[in-house]
Amino acid sequence: MPFRTFCRVLSLVLCANAATVYFASHSIGRAIVITLASSLLLQLAYFASVLSLVWLRQLLECGSLSVRSIHWVCRRLT
Repeated sequence: MPFRTFCRVLSLVLCANAATVYFASHSIGRAIVITLASSLLLQLAYFASVLSLVWLRQLLECGSLSVRSIHWVCRRLT
């Protein structure tokens, strides 16, 4: 996914989250705090996915893992 698209989707998710929290609680402060917390969780998840991709790439390059085994794991997860 291109970075520009990622930023737009992230902004859309955070705005929808802020609007939902505000309409549910009628508190701007609570909406800001919860939106910041969800932003942090989304960024942590994104960072973890990037780290896992880097780790898998490193395993592939050093020969510890084959593409076939990655496909097998992905099929088991879905």
